[in-house]
Amino acid sequence: MRTLAGLPKYIGDATSYARQSVAGESFPIRRRDLFLVLGEHRAEAAMFDGHYFHQDLWAARKVLEHAPAEHFDFGSRVDGFVAHLLTFMPVTVIDVRPLDEDIEGLHFIQGDATHLLGIPDASLASVSSLHAVEHFGLGRYGDPVDPRAADKVMATLSRVLAPKGRLYLSVPIGRERLMFNAHRIFSPSTVLNAMSGLELISFAAVDDSGRFHPDAEPGDFDNAVY
Repeated sequence: MRTLAGLPKYIGDATSYARQSVAGESFPIRRRDLFLVLGEHRAEAAMFDGHYFHQDLWAARKVLEHAPAEHFDFGSRVDGFVAHLLTFMPVTVIDVRPLDEDIEGLHFIQGDATHLLGIPDASLASVSSLHAVEHFGLGRYGDPVDPRAADKVMATLSRVLAPKGRLYLSVPIGRERLMFNAHRIFSPSTVLNAMSGLELISFAAVDDSGRFHPDAEPGDFDNAVY
């Protein structure tokens, strides 16, 4: 209903455009080509998903700052975070889903990150997995159903990380629960315990109002909704 409230403005704007048009000019308004876009006149200059927008910038800036020789990503959005990295370095992406695209600087491997049997222990200096771990084992993306898959992939990411290497990890946090088959929401302590062999050197979060906190404390988000 909120979107339909923009219909009178649409009709008024179309009428005004037609009234001002001159016969023979380019781009006349035609009924067969009408394309209704309603409500965007009330929107802010930028419309984005706060979680993905902030996490992608946060992680990309940190990778750029540390300038690794190579970077490996497991399941993050190619059209978001990975695209940011490709502007300044090549990236190897591993995902259970196929990727039938030839993208400059991107090396793609189709595989299941719960095991990564082809990657030796302590071998990768720069690793990321953003908004992906929460989906493992739910079958949503064609992967095998496995209630323990999230634990397995966090153990695998810890296993392949080299000494002094850096892992950039993002998951939904707050009151812990499963939203089958969409995703899991983790208590921050669950993630920290699963990766107890690593040192936490930076923690950032987007709160329930969409505000980004670049320097936060994990315990402050135990009761978050998402």
